[in-house]
Amino acid sequence: MGHVGLFVLSVLALIPLAWIIGEATEQIGEFTGPAIAGLLNATFGNAPELIISLFAVSGGLFEVVRGSLAGSVIGNLLLVLGCSLVAGGRGRIDRRTAYNTLSMVAVSIGLFAVATAAADADSGSGVPVVSVVVAGALFGTYVFVTVRSVRQEHRKHKEEGGTGDPDWSLTRAVVTLGLATLATVAVSEVLTGSVEAFGQAAGLSDAFVAAVIVAIAGNAAEHGGAVVIAARGNVLLASEIGLQSAAQVATGLIPAVVLLSLVVNPMALVFSPVEFLGMAVATAVPALLLVRGRSSRQRGIALCVTYAAVVAAFYALAG
Repeated sequence: MGHVGLFVLSVLALIPLAWIIGEATEQIGEFTGPAIAGLLNATFGNAPELIISLFAVSGGLFEVVRGSLAGSVIGNLLLVLGCSLVAGGRGRIDRRTAYNTLSMVAVSIGLFAVATAAADADSGSGVPVVSVVVAGALFGTYVFVTVRSVRQEHRKHKEEGGTGDPDWSLTRAVVTLGLATLATVAVSEVLTGSVEAFGQAAGLSDAFVAAVIVAIAGNAAEHGGAVVIAARGNVLLASEIGLQSAAQVATGLIPAVVLLSLVVNPMALVFSPVEFLGMAVATAVPALLLVRGRSSRQRGIALCVTYAAVVAAFYALAG
């Protein structure tokens, strides 16, 4: 079977997985509240990405790894959030959580710039010390903020009445989410491999393939789950998935890959100008559109159009 056939079959396989992930996340949200449910969804979704990134790092595919991780941040904040708002229409978004999350991403991007500048100025071989320091500081901050946020959200959820009206038990929901994620890993590997081959055959650069095609394909089921949840009217939870996933990649996953690469194949914490541009735009535009803490299809369309513009920039500057 050719790459096109594998691509089509993989996409079809992701459709039921997206529904299962969306259903499991929504059931977890009945027990924990949307913020913690979104965090769990992001964690299950990003764990395979960490494993895949480390395999790529061991093979020396640094450009692909950094491009796909930057593309994941961009895709979550623009494409996933945008599609969720389009599917869900009008609704409420937790403005405080959204701005806390976007602030974390913005700080991460600023520190990435510091590490990149230090790496450019360092003519020696190996990973600059600044890369390790920044990665360690970001990862430690992410763990601290996450633990504090989980405690606050758990307390808030209990004060608001605790458990909602779930159809599943919490154990069933978490196990289902985990199993669906494992299935997604297998399908995503096939999908990513076929898409990369297609991109290369089409004459696209590795940077474009990594930041756009691999970033979308590798998280398709997780992203689809957010859209499914939004279409059911739970825009609050759907928005949490996109925001939490972006923050987790920027402040947790990227630093973790850099730190773990030290024992696999050391990789510096550097990004290209177009990757910085994309992440900066992806952080600024949602901050402007979500200032009122309300969702709408118009805002969702604006986010999707912005994503298309960023993709065009990647094609022009990196392709």
